[in-house]
Amino acid sequence: MSQISEIMEYNRQFVEEKEYEKYLTGKFPDKKMVIITCMDTRLVELLPKAMNLKNGDVKIIKIAGGIVSHPFGSVMRSILVALYELKADEVIVVGHLDCGMAALDGEHMIQEIRNRGISEEVLSTLEHSGIDLNSWLRGFKDIKAGVTGTVGLIKNHPLLPSGVPVHGMIIDPNTGALDLIINGYEQAQSK
Repeated sequence: MSQISEIMEYNRQFVEEKEYEKYLTGKFPDKKMVIITCMDTRLVELLPKAMNLKNGDVKIIKIAGGIVSHPFGSVMRSILVALYELKADEVIVVGHLDCGMAALDGEHMIQEIRNRGISEEVLSTLEHSGIDLNSWLRGFKDIKAGVTGTVGLIKNHPLLPSGVPVHGMIIDPNTGALDLIINGYEQAQSK
């Protein structure tokens, strides 16, 4: 049985047995927060448990490395939607130790892209269009600097509402221990 068949069979039983009822909640986050974190598999259940979150408490945006790389990209738009339309009133950026993005090498990934069948013609077209794939696909060297940079990008965004605290944390994906590296309440008070 394929994975998608297994998912569909499980889902049929899940709905039939009304397992969804224990997850019913509204679309507005009860704790009025939006969290930006990494898509690392170790954080799927660990992060909410380590932060004492349950279904419906927060909006969670998962992206590679938990890094917002473009001030007007879809991730920043999602943060602004959470703040303006979905009643969130603070932001937490959570990076993690042993992040795969810290070791991501653009040249290696470009070779993997070639290995998976993307033609040189496509790569050349992108390069001639001004897209530097090596830079775009490169990770970061320091998780703390990555979190700090993302907090700064969000905090200094021209569309961020005044007074919104933007926090930065690093989680240990083995133990769930959180390290608060930027207290957004202190930054909000100092302005």
